[in-house]
Amino acid sequence: MPTLHLLLLSLLCIISVNAAAPAPAKKIGDGYRLTSIEKLPDGALIALLQVNNKTNIYGPDIPNLQLYVKYETNERLRVHVTDADKPRWEVPYDLLPREPPVPLKKTIGRSMKKTQLLSPSDEYSSSELIFSYVPNPFGFAVKRKSDGQILFNSSAEKSDPYNNLVFKDQYLEISTRLPTDASLYGLGENTQPNGIKLNPNDPYTLYTTDVSAINLNTDLYGSHPVYMDLRMVGNDAFAHAVLLLNSNGMDVFYRGNSLTYKVIGGVFDFYFFSGPTPLNVVDQYTSLIGRPAPMPYWSLGFHQCRWGYRNLSVVEDVVESYKKAKIPLDVIWNDDDHMDAHKDFSLNETAYPRPKLLAFLDKIHARGMKYIVIIDPGIGVNKNYGVYQRGLANDVFIKYQGKPFLAQVWPGAVNFPDFLNPKTVDWWVDEIKRFHELVPVNGLWIDMNEVSNFCDGLCTIPKGRQCPTGYGPGWICCLDCKNITKTRWDDPPYKINASGSQVLIGYKTIATSATHYNGVLEYDAHSIYGFSQSVATHKGLLAIEGKRPFILSRSTFVGSGHYVAHWTGDNKGTWKNLKYSIPTMLNFGIFGVPMVGSDICGFYPAPTEELCNRWIELGAFYPFSRDHANFFSPRQELYQWKSVAISARNALGMRYKLLPYLYTLTYEAHVTGAPIARPLFFSFPNITEVHGLSTQFLLGKSLMVSPVLNKAKTVVKALFPPGTWYSLFDMTQAFITKEPHYLTLDAPLHVINVHLYQNTILPMQRGGLISKEARMTPFSLVVTFPSGATSGEAKGSLYLDDDELPEMKLGNGYSTYINFYAAADNGMVKIWSDVQESKYALEKGWIIEKVTVLGLKGIGGSVGIEVEGEEVVEMSGLQLSEEDHIFPSKLEDGSDKVKSKMVEIKGLELALGKKFTMSWKME
Repeated sequence: MPTLHLLLLSLLCIISVNAAAPAPAKKIGDGYRLTSIEKLPDGALIALLQVNNKTNIYGPDIPNLQLYVKYETNERLRVHVTDADKPRWEVPYDLLPREPPVPLKKTIGRSMKKTQLLSPSDEYSSSELIFSYVPNPFGFAVKRKSDGQILFNSSAEKSDPYNNLVFKDQYLEISTRLPTDASLYGLGENTQPNGIKLNPNDPYTLYTTDVSAINLNTDLYGSHPVYMDLRMVGNDAFAHAVLLLNSNGMDVFYRGNSLTYKVIGGVFDFYFFSGPTPLNVVDQYTSLIGRPAPMPYWSLGFHQCRWGYRNLSVVEDVVESYKKAKIPLDVIWNDDDHMDAHKDFSLNETAYPRPKLLAFLDKIHARGMKYIVIIDPGIGVNKNYGVYQRGLANDVFIKYQGKPFLAQVWPGAVNFPDFLNPKTVDWWVDEIKRFHELVPVNGLWIDMNEVSNFCDGLCTIPKGRQCPTGYGPGWICCLDCKNITKTRWDDPPYKINASGSQVLIGYKTIATSATHYNGVLEYDAHSIYGFSQSVATHKGLLAIEGKRPFILSRSTFVGSGHYVAHWTGDNKGTWKNLKYSIPTMLNFGIFGVPMVGSDICGFYPAPTEELCNRWIELGAFYPFSRDHANFFSPRQELYQWKSVAISARNALGMRYKLLPYLYTLTYEAHVTGAPIARPLFFSFPNITEVHGLSTQFLLGKSLMVSPVLNKAKTVVKALFPPGTWYSLFDMTQAFITKEPHYLTLDAPLHVINVHLYQNTILPMQRGGLISKEARMTPFSLVVTFPSGATSGEAKGSLYLDDDELPEMKLGNGYSTYINFYAAADNGMVKIWSDVQESKYALEKGWIIEKVTVLGLKGIGGSVGIEVEGEEVVEMSGLQLSEEDHIFPSKLEDGSDKVKSKMVEIKGLELALGKKFTMSWKME
């Protein structure tokens, strides 16, 4: 739900951001010098740094710093710099669990018998990385062993447009030089008009803010101070990543040949991940911040929401209309329409009478559908509101000068829970339990948690007038407020580019001089608010029935993906916003939040019919697929237009056939961090043409989606990496290329192009209108070889489990994992499976009914089948068919002469939980 005052601000933001460029850097001091360094018994380095020449630009320097360096794994190096004399704010270790550095002043120079003095020439390395330093002015470098590439170098020359290390209480600066041909990704959340690659001289500000996602290159809802660097070394690509774990507001200036952090607090807590592949990078990154959360199977189905479903009968009609239109739908959502006066954990008994709502939920639950509602963090100040009164009694709210900080959101005057307080978490868990007893929801949607506030400064409830009035826009501040700029926390010396225009960092949020539990300042903890709420909400849902939680959060931070999914916020129903959704989605895969998507057809204003056609074609392949619209927009459910309904049935119909594949990708994400939707460079890193490609993407390693993103187009220009690609909607069509090629593909209104790469085995099912039904249909396998090949291999996998279990893992008796293999050689084709923990799949009775093989010759004899090592003499109903492949485009000399077939073997009844082997002779 938007705050429309920020939509008005958006025009100013767009103007200021588009005109923005890094100003010439002020030279601030002469950095620090290293005075002592030792190696600890556990292999870590500890050192002291002293400032060279003090300056008062942005405040006094911190005179003494402690440097802590440690290889936490062979692939992960930590470099931690903080005040040597007193503790500083860091992301709480209980919120984001990780190894703490050594305590201040307890090691350096105190245990010389157990430590080892080091000189700058000494090498400090793991098997993958090398750390080195220059003592004065202090700078450090990180190098990869295998290729000698310098990944990070903080030393500055006099001619550089940046400083050596600067460390003040409210201003920290550090830089690294970069090769100009490096491709950088990450540093979000923002809407990047130039695509997924970071664009030199675009502003990158990280500070969680309720600013509509239509604003370009502006700090949005999440803060992810991590970037991936992909660079060519000879003919090979190497990737690494750098995380600055810091929750304070920051500007990051990327100039193309250098990158500078300017941070307004906290510490420098760097983690370097050696890669060398993009998948290695996200594996290493999520092993630190937390693996992506396991997702229930139904969450991969289609979701419908709208702000403005005024009563239950409207919701009932939406569900039945989807069913009547034969468009898949798994989850129906309510924005705040179900609430009593916008209050969390409440029910509007007039519009949503509880007996009728419970009957409706019984009905859709029996069908297999789910129900999710919104919760905002602001708790209405109301003496008759039990949630608020219990919160007061438990002292759970953020304070300003000892009293709960007063703000305004949709209920009117509100207080904000302090989720850094353990008592608040307990209270929140109890409120979720109470609400679930009132309304048995299947998940929660936590919104406005940047935090958003309709007012500024220190406010009081007005006397003698109603606030809000109940008339006009609900986002107009009606409290009596005065500005708070008297403290250095509300008006820091360095102004980050907040909201794209250097507004005060307390603008339309909690005053940054407000305090959390144990005196923690909002100034420091602001950007982890949504993350801390996510952790508490996850705990609350998990405690209800022990089922796998589903939570959608607007605000995110490093580690949020371990608990929640994300949608990209308040977008616009325009062709540009359709296009922008792809790089944002791909970035969140890098951030460790793979369950992500944008509001399909746009949140506001009304989309055109053609745009909504194209958006559902793309949105059907978002990891998280939901149509959502604004209160003031016309209805845009997919059945509202006949043409959109056709596109929805086509695209969502394919999605529901792919659900077993998508679910397997969520398992891979959970155990390795691999994004569900990923840029093409994840699979083709050595092809420089794909390094900035932001109009196509992959699902997993080998399923390529090429949507139409422009108005009035019935073709799409798509880049095909080398190899053979088969159309998923018509598997007789194949595209072959030896070099990267752009092809113009037919894409009439109801068509999206999706292609499957060679050497893949793709598990599919028949599909359906609800994932519960689709999940129980028979399986098929699509096996792809290079077209015309006489030899080759293919492989794929399938993960199955009871998706209500909290954990997504093997070994519990309720899961099965299957590897599929195929090989062609010496005129023979062989396909087989290897099953781990077959019990669950066998109990469910799943079977494989069809195998489709693409790219080889036809079948030259009978098909031999073995199950668990025993030959199947006869399988009644077995049907064999062949069809020649069509090659719509001639790419290179001779490619049009390639001959291959689509071979289908139907009528199979292979138990999915049993190992099988199929073989036959090629023609």
